[in-house]
Amino acid sequence: MTDGPRVVLLGRVGCHLCDEARAVVAGVCDALDIAWVERDVDAEEDLRRRWSDDVPVVLVDSAVHARYRVDPASLRRALR
Repeated sequence: MTDGPRVVLLGRVGCHLCDEARAVVAGVCDALDIAWVERDVDAEEDLRRRWSDDVPVVLVDSAVHARYRVDPASLRRALR
């Protein structure tokens, strides 16, 4: 495992689903004291090319955990 954050939220500005996903990810990760980051798919060409149509995307330990909507209970289980 790397030293980086376990959870990465891929999203974009102005995306209501991304706003909802951000709230879930922040709540779960903060409660479990797990590092997470958000990356804007529109700010990086490789991310835009790969993920633009799928945002929000939540990666846990570099694997896709969720697309579009994030279930808090499922995310908690994935992080335990």
